[in-house]
Amino acid sequence: MKNICILGSTGSIGVSSLEVISGLGDRFRPVCLTANRNVDLLAEQVRVHRPAAVAILDASAAADFRNRMNGSVEVLDGPSGLLEIVKREDVDMVIGSMVGFSGLAPTLEAVKLGKNVALANKESLVVAGELMTGLASERGAKIVPIDSEHSAILQCLAGEDPATVERLILTASGGPFLDRDAGGFGKVTVGEALRHPTWKMGKKITIDSATLMNKGLEVIEARWLFGLDPDRIGVLVHPQSIVHSMVEFVDGSVKAQLGVPDMKVPIQYALTWPDRTPSRWERLDFSKLNGMTFLPPDTEKFRCLPLAYGALRAGGTAPVVLNAANEVSVGLFLAGRLTFDRIPDLIADALDRFPAQAAGELETIIDADRRTRSYLEKYN
Repeated sequence: MKNICILGSTGSIGVSSLEVISGLGDRFRPVCLTANRNVDLLAEQVRVHRPAAVAILDASAAADFRNRMNGSVEVLDGPSGLLEIVKREDVDMVIGSMVGFSGLAPTLEAVKLGKNVALANKESLVVAGELMTGLASERGAKIVPIDSEHSAILQCLAGEDPATVERLILTASGGPFLDRDAGGFGKVTVGEALRHPTWKMGKKITIDSATLMNKGLEVIEARWLFGLDPDRIGVLVHPQSIVHSMVEFVDGSVKAQLGVPDMKVPIQYALTWPDRTPSRWERLDFSKLNGMTFLPPDTEKFRCLPLAYGALRAGGTAPVVLNAANEVSVGLFLAGRLTFDRIPDLIADALDRFPAQAAGELETIIDADRRTRSYLEKYN
């Protein structure tokens, strides 16, 4: 049995992870859970799964939860609590499903300790890819992707010689505005942006999908997971979300991984990798498919995607600035203080303001993130 710590157990990936773990019998046990402030759901998870400890990022919510649990579970709090819970000796593997930059420190700590990480927090690799993959190699930790696109690539590469890979092709649904003219982006409402056509996800990633920034972040993540240059990582818009990604080989052959849009499949594969295990999840019924289409992304309409490619090519702290500016911009949009069409403007402004610097140290990454967020306070 492997003992699992889920960073972000109350988010969509965390909830699905617990469902997957429950379906795998006694192979895995969730011994530690963490949340930001959704203590009601966390309390239900504690009741059902009986973890040894939980960590709550919000200190006041943690204090209330500690009183509520009345000693039935150890309760840690704040950023230090997240680090402490990852360090526990009874944690064998970590599922990194926190949203945004806040997931970096505990995920990096798990890698430092040589613990395998099933990674859904793509921002960790976006901002600290060189540092994290270097540490993983040094400490013997495996980083196995949960994102459906990267899971698809991992599955396509199974048994293949990496030297025979020509390029990776990440698929994107195109989001809710694939067919909307960019001239109307200034009038997009939050409700419209949150209506993703194929996936049910958290708010931040759903907005990222609407701007195609999510695909840009995944391109950066793929660079560090699979070691390919940006020019060998392509993107195709595939509205049906059936083909999750593809690998093209030097002989012209292409392998693709297909399945229904359900994150439980890549979560289970990340946990059991390199093995496959039977599951009860929905199967793909080819007889019900009305067709599959593939389109090149419109990079003039969806400007976040080329911004991400540019940051990846610039290297160093550029992806840190990109990620921080995107998180700020999405937060402003969700709060009704920024129009949808202005999201890429703020990101471009920050990238212009902070030229790329070497990012080999965690302190440099944290400083670049802080300076970017401070600079964008002028838009509040």
